[in-house]
Amino acid sequence: MKTVKDVFSEFRKGLSVLYDQNETESITLLVLTELLRSTTAKLKAFPETEIPFEQAEKIDIILKRLKTGEPVQYILGHTEFYGLDFKVNPSVLIPRPETEELVDWVISSVGSGQLVVSNILDIGTGSGCIAISLKKNLPNVEVSAIDISTEALQTAKQNAELNDVEINFIQADILNIKSEIEHPKFEIIISNPPYVTLDDKKQMHTNVTDFEPHTALFVPENDPLIFYKAIADFALNHLEKGGLLFFEINENYDEQIVELLYNKSFNNIELRKDMSGRDRMISAQIS
Repeated sequence: MKTVKDVFSEFRKGLSVLYDQNETESITLLVLTELLRSTTAKLKAFPETEIPFEQAEKIDIILKRLKTGEPVQYILGHTEFYGLDFKVNPSVLIPRPETEELVDWVISSVGSGQLVVSNILDIGTGSGCIAISLKKNLPNVEVSAIDISTEALQTAKQNAELNDVEINFIQADILNIKSEIEHPKFEIIISNPPYVTLDDKKQMHTNVTDFEPHTALFVPENDPLIFYKAIADFALNHLEKGGLLFFEINENYDEQIVELLYNKSFNNIELRKDMSGRDRMISAQIS
């Protein structure tokens, strides 16, 4: 009968072309903790634990899918973000740790008393991870979220229900927005918009480029700031005086985005680095 140790060995061998050793171990632990209803500590402490036949068959199927580059989060159907569980599928991006840092920045801004906040808008919500995490941690704030994708909004609504929060979801295209947003002004607008260029794509892992939704990732090579321009213009008309705009950004365009916001008369522009020391977040205030 197959053991936990055997699975680690099979995954290391089967995924060595796609992932480094640390990534492979993380993926293996995700699969085993899910299927065996175990803990990481227990799996590592008892590598000779035998795996029941039914679970072993499922693990073999998962490994075959992983070898194609399919992300483990899509295979398992969910992932963790900001301490919460989120359903994910190919209609939404898989939430990243960098985005957790952006959420944390917003929450700390509200908690610091820097701004009295009653309404927040998340633009391009995808799985709903930003909007739902904010609502969960700021329960007295009304949170709205927009996305162009019907499928993404369906997933986001399921995630709101899963995490027991109420979000005002709106289907809209921020590049061609008309009257969908019938709402008083917001104190905070936040967005993790598409920002990956075709040149960036060459450096990306196939588990992203082949499986995650391209409309949520890529921008035209000749207009990489298209979404930042549109959202900044929208924010000028929909932020309260003194309101804050938060972006996750492409580190290669940090200076251009700062200049863009400055030219549109935003002030108190602050660029922040992520855990890897890269310029990945920015905030700006409207006068």
